[in-house]
Amino acid sequence: MKAVCWMGKESIQVHDVPDPQILNPRDAIVRVTSTCICGSDLHLYAGYVPTLEQGDILGHEFMGEVVEVGSGINREKLKPGDRVVVPFTIACGNCFACHDGLWSLCDNSNPNAWIAEKVMGYSPSGLFGYTHMLGGYAGGQAQYARVPFADVGPLKIPDGMRDEQVIFLSDIFPTGYMGAENCNIRPGDTVAIWGCGPVGQFAIRSAFMLGAGRVIAIDRVPERLEMARSGGAETINFEEVDDVVTILKDMTGNQGPDSCMDAVGMEASGHGAMYLLDRAKQAMRMTFDRAVVFRQCIMACKKGGTVSVPGVYAGFDDMIPIGAFMNKGLTMKTGQTHMMRYMQPLLERVQRGEIDPSFVISHRTPIDTAPEMYKMFRDKQDHCTKVVMDPWAIAKAA
Repeated sequence: MKAVCWMGKESIQVHDVPDPQILNPRDAIVRVTSTCICGSDLHLYAGYVPTLEQGDILGHEFMGEVVEVGSGINREKLKPGDRVVVPFTIACGNCFACHDGLWSLCDNSNPNAWIAEKVMGYSPSGLFGYTHMLGGYAGGQAQYARVPFADVGPLKIPDGMRDEQVIFLSDIFPTGYMGAENCNIRPGDTVAIWGCGPVGQFAIRSAFMLGAGRVIAIDRVPERLEMARSGGAETINFEEVDDVVTILKDMTGNQGPDSCMDAVGMEASGHGAMYLLDRAKQAMRMTFDRAVVFRQCIMACKKGGTVSVPGVYAGFDDMIPIGAFMNKGLTMKTGQTHMMRYMQPLLERVQRGEIDPSFVISHRTPIDTAPEMYKMFRDKQDHCTKVVMDPWAIAKAA
């Protein structure tokens, strides 16, 4: 089969690799019909996340048709021919974390938990296509994918719904929604969201769904800012102002937003001395992260407010204003998304016509174009906001 493989820093190639096989009675094999490039895939592309190995298959946003299930799968739950969206987090359904609804913290789905424990103390769940520290699972940017614990994760899709309506239930729609839910929004609250990429766009719309009266979105890319405005947000282009924190104070009567969300993570952009130091340290691999947005969220948030962090971080960061965090009495909520908590309710919102998630798509391409699309998405060329790839389409000759 064809698959998108990481071959080294900023080197993505499409190779023919062996088809996946059933390895465990609770496995399923899915014929992938749509797969996406996620913003967090760009961290892998840049080589910032450790324990990725040459030849690893990338991708954690995918859906398709079940073609085979293991002997341990109840056919009433999942059977060949079912059309499913696969969540990016992998959960067993039986451990304490799963029983507590903390699906992304599953105790049993990361076979390489010992690696994560050295970095994080304890391991989160396994993830598709996201390093050996988080399981070493082959990703879904391929024609077929093996799905472990397939009786727990995949969401069956009703007939008549297009891939484009539901593919983002695999990650970015639930991630944006959980990010907004973690803001502890009360009716009429003001929410500031850094990052107007796909997760940020869903976070904007989710914040309004949850009762926010006002959303202020911060980015620098014109088409992303325009998309944010089309979702009802006010916007700040951080490249056009001296200090985002001061602007937010001015926009909120010197109170600050009720909650602040970092939907950017480890490759945040900005300006100023601390940002330049972040960039230098990251370039020298002295740190994995550029924490400029995280710092701004803490400084901008109102007293007693909430900081939500759906953006991906990988390491140990310094120059964090912990004094401001403590003395202002802030709350922080973060984590990989507890996918199985959100997929069905958000599918129902799509079915009711409350939202059409396909609004974020800018490019639809065959999987063979993955090397060019990774670069385009990273560099924000050609108004690229979200790439959906078809593993079975034939790329046109140049």
